[in-house]
Amino acid sequence: MAITFDNRPTVFGDRMIITGSYAASDTSIDVSDFLSEIDFAGVNSVAGVVATTPPVTVADTCAFADTTITVIGAGGTTVGGTFIAIGRRA
Repeated sequence: MAITFDNRPTVFGDRMIITGSYAASDTSIDVSDFLSEIDFAGVNSVAGVVATTPPVTVADTCAFADTTITVIGAGGTTVGGTFIAIGRRA
């Protein structure tokens, strides 16, 4: 796992924005150290290319529940990238 959190989260009222990065091997991101619940989560994956004819570009998507972001890789394999989560502060 190579999940890193940016060291300067943004706080507004009881909400916080967390950003960071994840590696190709990461399939879940636990933000419970920062948030008690997630309102929004998104990933910006590094584009990967599947060696097919013609080559196909794949990108990660995500889902979230409670305080965990689940990274969903196209074709079952994640490619890594950056993430953002907005939610209620822990």
